[in-house]
Amino acid sequence: MYLPKTPNFIQQLFPQLLCRIGGDEKVVYLTFDDGPTVGVTEEVLEVLGQYQAKATFFCLGRQVEKYPELYARLITEGHRIGNHGFAHVDGWRTPTNSYLQDIEQGAALIQTDIFRPPYGRLRPAQYQALKQRYKIVLWDVMPGDFHKDRTPDACYQILHDHVSPGSIVVLHDSLNAHPRQKEILPRFLQEFGNKGYTFAAIP
Repeated sequence: MYLPKTPNFIQQLFPQLLCRIGGDEKVVYLTFDDGPTVGVTEEVLEVLGQYQAKATFFCLGRQVEKYPELYARLITEGHRIGNHGFAHVDGWRTPTNSYLQDIEQGAALIQTDIFRPPYGRLRPAQYQALKQRYKIVLWDVMPGDFHKDRTPDACYQILHDHVSPGSIVVLHDSLNAHPRQKEILPRFLQEFGNKGYTFAAIP
C-alpha cells in the first residue's frame, strides 16, 4: 500500500528528505528506479531524447553489473545517476548492518551522492548513517506503473491530477513496469510539454 502523492505534512516533517523541488518554475523531475534493464532502458532513453528531456536514474548495482554499457550510456546522454542499492532490499525488514552493506555494494558500481531507498523505507538508524554520505531522494508523485493490475490510463490519471511545478515523479525502467510505463511516458512528456513544462534531472 502506498499513496500516489506524498502528503505535504510528511514533506514538512522531514524536510531533509527530498520529495519535491520548490519554486514556481514549470519543471518536472522525472526519475526511474530499478534499472538499467536491457530492452526497457533503451526505449526510455529514446523517448526522453525525442522530447529533449533529462531524468535521474536510480540504478541497482546488480543491474549495473549485468549491463555496464547501458549504465555508461545513461551518463553519456547527460542523465543523472542515483544509488538504489545493490539488490533492492527493504530497509524495514533488513538489519541495519546488512542494509548498509547492500548500499555499499551498490556504491562500488554507482558513483553518486544521491540515494533512494527501495520501497521508500528506512529505519532511523539507516537514515542517520546514510544522510552523512547521501542526499536521500524520495518522490512527490508515484503513479504505480509497477502494478500489474493497474491500467496505463489509471497511472496517467495520477500524473494528470497530482503533478505540479517542482514535482519529483517516480517511474520504473524495469520489465515489470514496462507495459504501463511505455504508454504513459510519451503521453506525459507530450501533454505536460504542451502545458509549458520542461523535464530535468535532479540538480
